[in-house]
Amino acid sequence: MIKPDYPVNERLRLAAVKEYNLLDTLPEKEFDTITKLVASICEVPISLVTLLDTDRNFLKSHFGVPFNESPRDISFCAHAILDESEIFIVEDSRKDVRFEGNPLVTEHNAIFYAGVPLRNSAGYPLGTLCVFDNKPRKLSNHQQSALKALASQVMNLFELHKTNIQLTGLQNQLMVQNDELKGFAAVVSHDMKMPLANIIVTSDILKAKYGENLDEQGLKYLDYLKQSSFTLSDYITRMLEHYESDHISEKPIVEFDLLNLLEEIVELLNIDEQCEINFPNKNFEIRSNRAALEQIFLNLIGNSLKYNDKDVIKIDIGCKKKDDTFVFRISDNGMGIPKDKQQSIFNLFSTVGNLDRNGRKGSGIGLSTVKKLVTNLGGSINVDSTEGEGTTFVFTVKEA
Repeated sequence: MIKPDYPVNERLRLAAVKEYNLLDTLPEKEFDTITKLVASICEVPISLVTLLDTDRNFLKSHFGVPFNESPRDISFCAHAILDESEIFIVEDSRKDVRFEGNPLVTEHNAIFYAGVPLRNSAGYPLGTLCVFDNKPRKLSNHQQSALKALASQVMNLFELHKTNIQLTGLQNQLMVQNDELKGFAAVVSHDMKMPLANIIVTSDILKAKYGENLDEQGLKYLDYLKQSSFTLSDYITRMLEHYESDHISEKPIVEFDLLNLLEEIVELLNIDEQCEINFPNKNFEIRSNRAALEQIFLNLIGNSLKYNDKDVIKIDIGCKKKDDTFVFRISDNGMGIPKDKQQSIFNLFSTVGNLDRNGRKGSGIGLSTVKKLVTNLGGSINVDSTEGEGTTFVFTVKEA
């Protein structure tokens, strides 16, 4: 018996094998289907998908044998990866000096072998798709072509497995970074809230105590300072809402009354403008995440109030049920959204550019939070708007 040599680039080849994270993994249906198919096409009792490790031949899929690895120094596949041809064939191992006295031949009756090296894009042979028989034989051209084609498919599965692992790693990394960002946002926001409140209060004290000593420009500066503090405080609140939206989406599923929810929301908004809000004609008992739906309505109705330049604000809220989905509609007679902005308003930090009813600029966070919550509830959201006339948001929620 002649032990197979190691390839000249063995260190790099082994590194390539380990990149796929397939060594010592459990059997998978996709690979087992291929080995079963190969055995049928080639009319042999044994078919394997192998990976050559440092000192063993790991069988990722093994059709016709009960074990999942064998020593590398007696492996037929270790010879196959040294061969430059597309397919390595041994028609009768008993007549081949390389396999004389090989335990696979003498003890397991491995007489015929055909293996296609599994090469990655860099050309490194990772292992083989191979077949064995216990008698001398040949493979037809059709069988050889099928073996090579299916070896290519095995390599595609290897690449897919590698890509999935990379994507999972990236997803885990992003989750960690997102958690860190949430923590950072919470700490910074909390630490900024109190100084901002102090600035607002101090502005009022300065105006009340020293207002008579300030000229018109000085009073404007104080008002500007107070207004800017309110804007920044609102921005921080919106940012916290956005990063807390995942936590809100994890709230328990409960059954609640829609009209009761809307009445509570209107009360929370503490509306002091002249406003007409029309609730749905029909009430619904909804089984869903009440906290998430409340946050969605608060944002959308709040926007209808803020971005409205009419003397009388009008908001119409509709609801209908289709199968297991609730369809909600919120329409207003506000400023409207330009056509070229309607596709991007749900992106984080994207703003229309309009100042609200109180002369403040939006943060570009609220609608992003709304979309995130709607998506987490299994729904979708769309907008239809005409500048100067009003805006309609339609969103859906799956009933739990």
